[in-house]
Amino acid sequence: MTTPTLFDLAFILAAPFWALLILAPGWRWTDRIAASPLPMVPVLAVYLALAVPVFPQLWAAVSHPDLAGFQELLRLGDGAGAIWAQVIAWDLFLGQWMYREARELSIHPLVMGPLLLLTVLLSPLGVLLFLALRAAARRRHRRPGAGRPRHPAPTAAGAHT
Repeated sequence: MTTPTLFDLAFILAAPFWALLILAPGWRWTDRIAASPLPMVPVLAVYLALAVPVFPQLWAAVSHPDLAGFQELLRLGDGAGAIWAQVIAWDLFLGQWMYREARELSIHPLVMGPLLLLTVLLSPLGVLLFLALRAAARRRHRRPGAGRPRHPAPTAAGAHT
């Protein structure tokens, strides 16, 4: 496969999983898929296909990081494609984590849908907003009285406390 094809394939392979997270959050298969690392595997295979031919330059760029080294790596088609596939796989990992956290904290899918879409496009912004939302949701869940029954529980003698 050519580098441009592999570059395009990285996102094409991840897109159906993003669609599930955003468009079908209540479907039980979405929960199962979001809990699995398998959706990332095809994207990581694309990464390997792009990274192996430029491994010496990739290793040089990551083992002694400096701007010039990364710029040189990105000038190589396979190097830029490998970085792209790595970003796509990492973004999918983040999206799956955000989805699971949101479900656990009962964050409404209509809030999470746009946030996940933002994460697909600009993951640092999406993740930062999600972390703020997550912190607020956790405070809401820990608030005194949250999660307690509205009516006092009966004691052993049958009286309410």
